[in-house]
Amino acid sequence: MTMPRYSEYPIAPQFLQRWSPRALSPELSEAELRCCLEAARWAPSGSNTQPWRYVVARQGEVAFGAVLAALLPFNQAWAHRAGALVVACSLTESVPTPEHPSKPLPGSAFDAGAAWMSLALQAHALGLVAHAMGGFTREALAQAIALPAQGVRIDCVIALGRPGDPAELPEDLRAREHPNGRRPLAELVKDGRWA
Repeated sequence: MTMPRYSEYPIAPQFLQRWSPRALSPELSEAELRCCLEAARWAPSGSNTQPWRYVVARQGEVAFGAVLAALLPFNQAWAHRAGALVVACSLTESVPTPEHPSKPLPGSAFDAGAAWMSLALQAHALGLVAHAMGGFTREALAQAIALPAQGVRIDCVIALGRPGDPAELPEDLRAREHPNGRRPLAELVKDGRWA
């Protein structure tokens, strides 16, 4: 169930080969999970703040059911087969130290996005599926993971597992189970000025 992808300029194959299937099999070892999280740990961040945080809910745990219940029904329909659901968060304020008080981190979501990409590329390298979702009920998810009242933002939920059988997906999702394309580079990049 793959379609060829082509880039306008030569890039490393991992960028064309990685995609976000929904067909999952829940097999996921603790070592594989930790490898993906370790890759995220080494992502770049502004002033080395490392503002990303993850809450991991493994298949079969009570936490998995709580995180799954906070997803929108569209995502619940396939994410229930993940080996783990990883709630990706970013700090909105720096961690205070004796030398430096806490301060706002306006770029933390950007840094958390870099960590997500590191996690996704590591998962792909291990032959795993990593699919990020923005479709969830924020209040329910915050309660499910006991999110602090302030200083932390939920960015997404990542479904991790082995590739599964697309035939096990709901019928409406089977047709979408292939790599998608991207907008042309000329549409995404402006030289010198936006307009």
